[in-house]
Amino acid sequence: MFYQVMHLKKFFPQLGTESIDPTVTAYLPDNLVEMRRQNQKHPCLLICPGGGYAMCSQREADPIAYHFLPEGYNVFVLNYSVAPSRFPTQLREVAAAMELIYRYAEEWHCDSTRVAIMGFSAGGHLAAQYSTCFDWPEVREAFPDSKPVQASILCYPVISAAPEVAHRGSFENLLGHASLNSEEISRFSGIQFAVFRFISFLLKIAGDSGIRRIAHFDNQPVRNSLLYSEALALHQIPFELHVYPVGDHGLATVDEQTNDHLEAAVTHAADWIGAAKKWLRIVLDK
Repeated sequence: MFYQVMHLKKFFPQLGTESIDPTVTAYLPDNLVEMRRQNQKHPCLLICPGGGYAMCSQREADPIAYHFLPEGYNVFVLNYSVAPSRFPTQLREVAAAMELIYRYAEEWHCDSTRVAIMGFSAGGHLAAQYSTCFDWPEVREAFPDSKPVQASILCYPVISAAPEVAHRGSFENLLGHASLNSEEISRFSGIQFAVFRFISFLLKIAGDSGIRRIAHFDNQPVRNSLLYSEALALHQIPFELHVYPVGDHGLATVDEQTNDHLEAAVTHAADWIGAAKKWLRIVLDK
């Protein structure tokens, strides 16, 4: 296996001073020469951990990568800049990570026609936004040929910026202010990213008590993902949605590696990893 941590600003100085020290950690499976697979190309998975745009969660980084590396994916974990770095810094850093994948596609045996992005919580917002907004002017200013992804996996994502359902802390960290005007609510709500060029897999915990507590949700914390799914359906975009009845925000791999304590009823949600693997094999034609 090839493992390397790369500091994005060393490759892309145009990220500027708003970027703190974003890194991409690459996990690349070995091509088995004795199996005559020395020229095998691998689909790629770019992971954006959560953390409310205030941090990048460790539990949604390496532990996730370790599940997809054995499936033959080239896995890349983006440790992006957080507050006080503001939009569009994070989008540009995703674009930079994509540039690395394309730049070293031959050396790393990347199939750049099969790239999926996965995001958790606020990282889910970032993944959803980049998936459709990779060619926004703010991105193209730094990366004129910014690259698209072919699929997205959004795990208990922050989606809507509407005050009645939004995780307000995430948007305050992203934009630098608490009260969003109508233009900002529209522009930064994942529901508005619905002119999609890709297909989505969504994971949500219906009993997501952490998000309900932090974001002042009503008794339907799953509402964000349902609204997002409705937008996908409206635009006839294929998607797969999994809603599990019990569990807290940030379950990650839903095991003891990423959780201090798990009740028996919660462990059912661990099925999401196997479902996501099957879904990726279908949509990326692996």
